[in-house]
Amino acid sequence: MANKAVHLPVVHGLGQTLRKDNWWAGPFVTFLVLASFVVYATFRAFEGRLYMSGPYLSPLASPYFETASLGIPFVTPAILILPFPGLFRFTCYYYRKAYYRSFAMTPPACAVGGRSPGNYNGERKLLLFQNLHRFALYFALLFLVFLWHDFYKSLWFDGHFGMGLGSLIIGLNCTCLSLYTFSCHSFRHLVGGVIDSYSETPFGALRHKMWSRVSQLNVNHMAFAWTSLIVVAMTDLYIRMVASGAVTDMRLF
Repeated sequence: MANKAVHLPVVHGLGQTLRKDNWWAGPFVTFLVLASFVVYATFRAFEGRLYMSGPYLSPLASPYFETASLGIPFVTPAILILPFPGLFRFTCYYYRKAYYRSFAMTPPACAVGGRSPGNYNGERKLLLFQNLHRFALYFALLFLVFLWHDFYKSLWFDGHFGMGLGSLIIGLNCTCLSLYTFSCHSFRHLVGGVIDSYSETPFGALRHKMWSRVSQLNVNHMAFAWTSLIVVAMTDLYIRMVASGAVTDMRLF
């Protein structure tokens, strides 16, 4: 006897679903965290001050360019810097999923009705710029050089080697950003994804080993994306508080 077809009810409309779990919690938390970071970074960009304290430099203004002499309103050191790491994150493969679900709601979760169903055109037309991610990677790698140099400078106080709490926080920020960048899908493709045969490629064994290591990091790319975002804000906030005199930096040695 032939099996009868099972017809499941079709659910239409934004947020409509047969799911019984709290599917909305993930998109809601994502919206809160991303929106909070955007508001904070925008405020700091236009505030235009308190980026440095002693040997400490905020990652939101690194590398630092003095803009006071330019005489252009609203142009601050952070305004000149943030578009480059911002482009890397905005076009990131993971963050696309995050803000497509939490902001655009296309759809907000698996098996949940989305906004304007059936009108998805892929990353074409306006969203064609998402392909810039592979090029934004090169800027991200360059910025890591500046940020690690900032960490090195944070270990020198009046010409003497030392370490403060700010040094540890800056070092943590560099580590998190490095893990996020090196676990990137584009970096994984750069080191080995483009190769058809490792055995026939110069330095094939080395590149395969690098590709394998990056692949292991890539598994945790989502965690690195969130951690690095939060730590960047935390690092800038700490340096701002020290620069404003709200807190005193603890010298460890």
